[in-house]
Amino acid sequence: MTELAELTYALDTFYFLICGVLVMWMAAGFSMLEAGMVRSKNTAEILTKNIALFAVACTMYLLVGYYIMYSSAGGGFLPNLGFLIGGENTLDAITSGDEDAPYYSMRSDFFFQVVFVATAMSIVSGAVAERMKLWAFLAFAVVMTGVIYPISGYWTWGEGWLDALGYSDYAGSGIVHMAGASAALAGVLVLGPRKGKYGKDGAIYAIPGANLPLATLGTFILWMGWFGFNGGSELKISDGISANNVAQVFVNTNAAAAGGVIAALVLAKLWFRKADLTMALNGALAGLVAITAEPLAPTALGATLIGAVGGAIVVAAIVSLDKLKLDDPVGAISVHGVVGIWGVLVVPLSNADATFGAQIIGILGIFAWVFGASLAVWLVLKAIMGIRVSEEEEYEGVDIAECGLEAYPEFNAKK
Repeated sequence: MTELAELTYALDTFYFLICGVLVMWMAAGFSMLEAGMVRSKNTAEILTKNIALFAVACTMYLLVGYYIMYSSAGGGFLPNLGFLIGGENTLDAITSGDEDAPYYSMRSDFFFQVVFVATAMSIVSGAVAERMKLWAFLAFAVVMTGVIYPISGYWTWGEGWLDALGYSDYAGSGIVHMAGASAALAGVLVLGPRKGKYGKDGAIYAIPGANLPLATLGTFILWMGWFGFNGGSELKISDGISANNVAQVFVNTNAAAAGGVIAALVLAKLWFRKADLTMALNGALAGLVAITAEPLAPTALGATLIGAVGGAIVVAAIVSLDKLKLDDPVGAISVHGVVGIWGVLVVPLSNADATFGAQIIGILGIFAWVFGASLAVWLVLKAIMGIRVSEEEEYEGVDIAECGLEAYPEFNAKK
């Protein structure tokens, strides 16, 4: 019995860690997607933001974020404050035979959770691309990953008041994706649009990305990483029921992404008379975000339909935000925010334990906290150090202004 307990513990820990690695790989996906969707003169800077935010997220969540999120009493509103991630499970606890004996390593849990934090912060980087100061962005990342995200995370996955209320979010359509988009929306409002994006007469001018093959590669990487994102959230694979659940989550995750692509592509063709690749890419991500709140309960066909609705929503949301002059170069607010809301709201249709009331309160609670706290931080940073590069630096490209190098120097060879 002791050997079996150790074996299942090792298997579940290994599965958890591998899923965490898949989610970490999503950082590469965000990097490639954003690098492809910005202009060539801003590529090195957006890549710097992505690798730096990942490092900041890992460090801040290690220092304070994980403690805030998971070391507080259940049902509460204000979390405990503390440092570091606590001790590891002992062999005696693992083999105790108790019903509540741990079945995976605490370190594997931290690793899985920390890459989720980095995902939420990655959402922000794309929305504020091409005109934000690098160090202002990283200063915000310190607060977002160390305090803002962990507090709303405590309310939900940390067994705080939203969890007690019955809010259901399997892998984080609201907890991760909508939270990241809420922070991004606050930043975009304070930052303002890129120069030349909107005309005085209400005209909207497209600013094409420099490398759509790279953006497509980034989308496929994210699609792949999402199997760890959703599949790992089952937390266990060492028994028959859990193994079947993981398989269902994988199938539904893939089906929803496919549905999102098809719906976005068809709607773009009907609306714009063109098969818009960028909409198809965002459709895939929208389908993935939509199914993330409940990737287990629906049938595969149901997951396809949930993803398809997400794909249609994201096309409409991108167009609508542009009309509101909310400049989001990669469509992050639409994909992760608007579709994240849809993902949370649709949960009760397949999960009888969830209620629309709890889901709506969860959406409002997470949005109000993350948006309000983020807006305050952005405004403080604007007053202290400024958050936007100069007009000249924006025109020349933030690669040179912020990083002192260019991603594609041969494009701008000077005699």
